[in-house]
Amino acid sequence: MSVIGYRRVSTADQHLDRQDLPDCDRIFEERLSGASGVERPALDELLTYTRAGDTVVVWSIDRLARDLRDLQGIVSHLNEKGVTVQFISERLTFDPQGSDALAKLQLQMMGAFAEFERNIIKKRQLEGISKAKERGVYVNHGRKRSIDRAKVRQLREEGLSTYKIAEQMGISRMSVHRVLNG
Repeated sequence: MSVIGYRRVSTADQHLDRQDLPDCDRIFEERLSGASGVERPALDELLTYTRAGDTVVVWSIDRLARDLRDLQGIVSHLNEKGVTVQFISERLTFDPQGSDALAKLQLQMMGAFAEFERNIIKKRQLEGISKAKERGVYVNHGRKRSIDRAKVRQLREEGLSTYKIAEQMGISRMSVHRVLNG
């Protein structure tokens, strides 16, 4: 019966300190966007790691899930495994027995509001891009360049650390690990 924490920030330059978790036996952390389509390896590892009787503690709902469906899926998956999920800032707990109907209602409402807020932000962003295009100040750089996987492997064979490879190629260390382990 372990207490397992999960913390996530959206960018590498943000800090995890704000997400103060109680005494945890293990904490899984990520520094990447929770946006749809983005893989979250630490969350995947947490979902595999947890066992019946464990408690997963997360600072807030928006740190765990990308939308309401994702939130419900993660909480349901953990509850089905016999794992309790606690959200500190919302003061909500979801146990495997589903004994708190009010908490379930609050989860759905808060998840829906979080998704609604995210959609509003996206809409404002698109409006801003549209206005910037009208003024001629928006430059779309197109699709991100793909990673030269052969170069990553070559640099590793030359003895460079993942940190040095990432720095030299202008990519994240996680991307280097994905290439080397994939």
